Amino acid sequence: MHLDQYASCLEACNRCADYCDMCSVACLEEDNVKMMADCIRLDMDCAAICRLAAGYMARDSKCVKQICQLCAEVCDLCGDECAKHDADHCQKCAEACKRCAEECRKMAA
Repeated sequence: MHLDQYASCLEACNRCADYCDMCSVACLEEDNVKMMADCIRLDMDCAAICRLAAGYMARDSKCVKQICQLCAEVCDLCGDECAKHDADHCQKCAEACKRCAEECRKMAA
């Protein structure tokens, strides 16, 4: 598979990782940081798996499907958690996670 065939999923993974990083930092600025602990943890996990998946795609790894499936699952968890919070950064992160999960599921199929 050529790199351009991964383009949509790569873009979604990189965008999601960036939004997760921004969300985790913004959550640390919230008044009740303890309430945001699960969100912060999932943001960090999601950013890490998205970047891992992007690397696997860039290398055209034989394990892309498995990594993308796991990435979709982590994106779902993170997106669901972020969607629970009204903060704009959480809502934008939830949207990025949802899109990334969709793209990763296509790649894993």
